[in-house]
Amino acid sequence: MRYLLPSLFLVALLAMLMLRGYVHSEILADHRVRPAVDNKTVPASVRAGGPVIDARTEGAPKNLSVPDRKLVLTFDDGPDPEWTPKVLDKLKEYDAHGVFFVTGTMASRHPDLVERMVREGHEIGLHTFNHPDLSYQSDKRIDWELSQNQLALAGAAGIHTSLFRPPYSSFAYAMDDASWPVAEHIGSRGYLTVVNNTDSEDWKRPGVDAIIERATPKGTAGSIVLMHDSGGDRSQTVAALDRFLPEMQKRGYEFTNLTRALGAPSAHTEVSGAELWKGKAFVGAVAVSEHATDVLIVGLAVIGVLVMGRFGLMLVLSFVHARRVRRKGFGWGQPVTRPVSVLVPAYNEKECIENTVRSLVASDHPVEVIVIDDGSTDGTADIVAALRLPNVRVVRQHNAGKPAALNNGIRHARHDIVVMMDGDTVFEPSTVRELVQPFGDTRVGAVAGNAKVGNRDSLIGAWQHIEYVMGFNLDRRMYDVLGCMPTIPGAIGAFRRSALDRVGGMSDDTLAEDTDITMALHRDGWRVVYAEDARAWTEAPETVQQLWSQRYRWSYGTMQAIWKHRRALVERGPSGRFGRVGLPFVSLFMVLAPLLAPLIDVFLLYGLVFGPTGKTVTAWFGVLAIQAVCAAYAFRLDKERMTHLISLPLQQVLYRQLMYVVLLQSWITALTGGRLRWQKLRRTGVVGLPGIPAQREPVHSADSDDRRPVG
Repeated sequence: MRYLLPSLFLVALLAMLMLRGYVHSEILADHRVRPAVDNKTVPASVRAGGPVIDARTEGAPKNLSVPDRKLVLTFDDGPDPEWTPKVLDKLKEYDAHGVFFVTGTMASRHPDLVERMVREGHEIGLHTFNHPDLSYQSDKRIDWELSQNQLALAGAAGIHTSLFRPPYSSFAYAMDDASWPVAEHIGSRGYLTVVNNTDSEDWKRPGVDAIIERATPKGTAGSIVLMHDSGGDRSQTVAALDRFLPEMQKRGYEFTNLTRALGAPSAHTEVSGAELWKGKAFVGAVAVSEHATDVLIVGLAVIGVLVMGRFGLMLVLSFVHARRVRRKGFGWGQPVTRPVSVLVPAYNEKECIENTVRSLVASDHPVEVIVIDDGSTDGTADIVAALRLPNVRVVRQHNAGKPAALNNGIRHARHDIVVMMDGDTVFEPSTVRELVQPFGDTRVGAVAGNAKVGNRDSLIGAWQHIEYVMGFNLDRRMYDVLGCMPTIPGAIGAFRRSALDRVGGMSDDTLAEDTDITMALHRDGWRVVYAEDARAWTEAPETVQQLWSQRYRWSYGTMQAIWKHRRALVERGPSGRFGRVGLPFVSLFMVLAPLLAPLIDVFLLYGLVFGPTGKTVTAWFGVLAIQAVCAAYAFRLDKERMTHLISLPLQQVLYRQLMYVVLLQSWITALTGGRLRWQKLRRTGVVGLPGIPAQREPVHSADSDDRRPVG
């Protein structure tokens, strides 16, 4: 279900966007309009006849006209949510009726207005679904336009209709060799083709007086009057009705439906059974797509604000942090020179462990190294023991998981400062010294180091390198200034032992024990800071599957930690400060923002396909430019080469999708009560001491026990 539900959600999202594009005439729309052609094939009686063309009997078309003192007001292109209600209000005010020729796109989006038209006694006619010029369309497309238009009517008002008006039509005498075959085909399908013989030309917005003058028939002649209730500003149409209706009624005219004026049966047929439910399902799906799109647009606005806000904060606060810690004379207090304990929890790390331990022994700060072997089956502990390095001890335990291994190491540690790292990480000689200096400030309970990707030569490694420099280390500078660092990285972190004892040590309540312990220290009142010069080189996942597994654990563990420490939101003191500052930041920037970030790319694709293409591309590149500025600044702060930023655009797009799916899967796991076990990533040992080639063991096959879960 964790894989099925995200897939179904993505398919549903795509379907909703496609449906929205469909009912907004952004898919399958044809805006061509054919110029007039010859009329040699049009019967003379049709061109000289009335505005209602009955071609239902093959070879014997006839025209119908509205009797004297009868006016049939017709309104095209609606229903419109702004203007149609005002038109209906005027008709109701003067007890007048008319015919609304609705498009399927508008009827499906505003079914309540169609239902009101029918309820108040007006007639409905078809005006196609997407409003194309039917003279350009095949018979199959014409039938499709009619059926989709009827489907929308069935869902909106439970009716079908036998009235039809072709888009871009005018008078009967304007029928030509392109439009007449359409009228014949429409007649063969059982429809009356309704044009007009009095055009108000309200679509030109010529003024109220001009509209009234053009809509008024000569003498007492009956007429079908063309007006519009959609397609633009119809304020002049509404104002004209307010004068036209009472004036014509005083002259003895009746405003009525078409079939009533012709003395014919109603054009409406009630729909029932499967056709009715198909219509309701379609209209319901359109409503869902409209609302969902509105939500997505709000989500896009939210992510826009979050992205801009986060980048703005990162740029400003990281500058503040760098200026503070790099200024001349800056210090944390008395230099820390006393020995520290370095804990290395290890499970099946034979490819990496020698490089890790040798890098620690080369430290320019006095250390004791404790390797806690968590039940490895590949001889990890034996490799360390065989090295016989000074101040290096091996502690063996049955497989119990990383938190248990770290707690075991804390019990064996001899010193009051404890450094924790991963078994696939190597330190520079100065790393430990730089990492522990902040403990000269007695308020500091933990220090986050500068984790760097060692295997950055591959494309996926380069992408993670960008993420570590930009997304993690720039973030940590910001969080340091705000005083709400959410995570001490497992690859490099240092803790005051007394602080660990106060919060009960490492917990296995979550899969992100590093985030859990950091939040616990904040709530206990300790400062957590960032040491930019304490660099550690870690081996990042080298395949998408490994990256997926790692980020899935991280995101799910972060969500667990947020939930575990939720009471900080209402507590007082240091815990409350972290709860009301740190937890919202973590929730917004590490959970909500990545979940919504793919909307940037979704709307890019939507804009490229349906428009407006120019504005969409400009906005997308604007966001990318801001990201590039932040990335370049982060690389400059970390003194990294800019060449890896070449892959930033692709990294941003693909990472957004990956993190979206990972977070969505994490949400589903949490909501369904699923449990995620620790996944052991396959190591290659490619990361060695900086500038020194790593010593590598042969890589085992994928089916080896290197991937056995820990804990």
